[in-house]
Amino acid sequence: MNPLVTFSSRVRQWVSGLSVRMVTRWKTTFYVYLAAIFSLLIVVDAAVLHVTANMRQTAFDMMVRYRLIVPKPDKDIVIVDINEASLASMAKEYGRWPWPRQVLGEFLEHLEEQRPKAVIFDILFSDPDVYNPDSDTYFAAAVSRTTNTFFPMLRLDEASDSLSQITPAMIPGVVPLSEAAQAGATIGIVLPHFQSILQGGRLGLHNIYPDPDGIAREYLVYRNDYGWKVPSLPARVIRELGYHEPAARRVLLNWRGKPFSFQTVTFSSVFNDMISKDRTRPQNEFTNKIVLIGSTAPSLFDVKPTPMSRLHPGVEILATAIDNMKQGDYLRYPEGRTLYPLLTLLIVWATAWAFYRNVGRDKIDPLFGASQFILLGVSYASINFTNTYINLTGPVTVGLAYFTIARIYATATSKVLETSALRASMERDGELAAFLLLIRVGEPDNAVGEGTLKKIRHRLEKSGTEPKSVEMLKGRQEGIWALFEHTLAVSWVIPAHDQAARDRVTKDVETVTASLKAMLPRYLGPGTNVATWFVHEGQISGGKAARAGWRALFAEAQLRWHQATAHDGGTTS
Repeated sequence: MNPLVTFSSRVRQWVSGLSVRMVTRWKTTFYVYLAAIFSLLIVVDAAVLHVTANMRQTAFDMMVRYRLIVPKPDKDIVIVDINEASLASMAKEYGRWPWPRQVLGEFLEHLEEQRPKAVIFDILFSDPDVYNPDSDTYFAAAVSRTTNTFFPMLRLDEASDSLSQITPAMIPGVVPLSEAAQAGATIGIVLPHFQSILQGGRLGLHNIYPDPDGIAREYLVYRNDYGWKVPSLPARVIRELGYHEPAARRVLLNWRGKPFSFQTVTFSSVFNDMISKDRTRPQNEFTNKIVLIGSTAPSLFDVKPTPMSRLHPGVEILATAIDNMKQGDYLRYPEGRTLYPLLTLLIVWATAWAFYRNVGRDKIDPLFGASQFILLGVSYASINFTNTYINLTGPVTVGLAYFTIARIYATATSKVLETSALRASMERDGELAAFLLLIRVGEPDNAVGEGTLKKIRHRLEKSGTEPKSVEMLKGRQEGIWALFEHTLAVSWVIPAHDQAARDRVTKDVETVTASLKAMLPRYLGPGTNVATWFVHEGQISGGKAARAGWRALFAEAQLRWHQATAHDGGTTS
């Protein structure tokens, strides 16, 4: 024999045996045990692990990347881009980056003539240009004549705080958050070199702090360093311009689209036009605008991975943060430390109840799928139509995990459960009493659909109190075998001489047939279809002879039913 066939046969036997053992031991209480295990995991995760809460990140990336309604960038925010084209164009006269700072000083002077609302440098001027001191002097003088320029400072790792001589009180714009602020604490920070920038005091951090997976999704509003409020550059701009500064320490960015969504002009083209005698660009191009001067050139390495792109220019992220804080439409995301775990528990236990009550695959599968689709739809709709991101990814994922395990168990054990009467008789020895209730629904010229038969079968399984099997003979036979289609077979098995058990089964038969009468108008319609049934009782032998006994009992029941129908029309509803 083929070894592969032998191995496959053994696997099937092992799976069948495992299914029997699982059903014998757990039956439908398995779903309750499983729900209890999931409940424990949900509580531990909510209190300690926070795995489901962190699922917000991946789901957020997908939803924000493919949302239908994308907010447009603020038309008053303009990026002056030091891109690769600018670097190549300016290299002939000023060399490669960094250019002499007089270039930026002249640019600033010409820019100020157009009265922009704010000029924000996304460039850290941390060191002097020792080879061009006059150029530095020119730039510093140009800055000192402005009242609307903003500059970044860089927060170093906290491990360097003890090596620094800079205290928070020495940094312009840094204020204590409370009386408990540590006046003598030092912080590692890189400030601009120029005194004119420090005297202007319009400084803010331009650090971008990515999430643990390396993706930048949020932007800092301020840092709390030793009780001192160290503002970010966007927050400082917003505060100086009179807009409402967010109260949160960081905000989830409401992205305006993929990189290069903001209005952008090339530095070299603007600068060359400014110093030209014959200007061609509008002289009010930057009037009342918020102008950001930064670089998108990959060679300057100011790029970060974001949900929108693996290479998102830092100046565009800065523009997004300023736009969000100006409009106040940054995304809120309720933590839901209690609500989300409760929702997860509700999904798990509702699913467990449906499996435990044997609601039926034709109902539970579409209902569960629809519920999960609705929950994900709520998350997706929230990010499209509101500024609040409702994170339902965790509850949906946990619910799906429970449903998957429960469905595998239900599928693996369904055959065993369906043939429980036969199995029970095969597991017993000696003589047994067997009851067979045959129900034929509909008429040959007015057949009942398989879906309706499944519903009737499901209701019959729940009627009565005694263990029984309810099986459906599907109408796919041809020829003489088609006579058995649209038939339901309800069977009971008890010890042969147990009169008390016989009385209980007899009463159960009456309950099942009464339930059948009551449900027929609901599923078939009044007077539209009919159902006939016949009850037959006989004896079979337990153990290996049970299969042959049930076959003989079925044939005998069919014969007696035919005789009864021919004699008095049978039992009909």
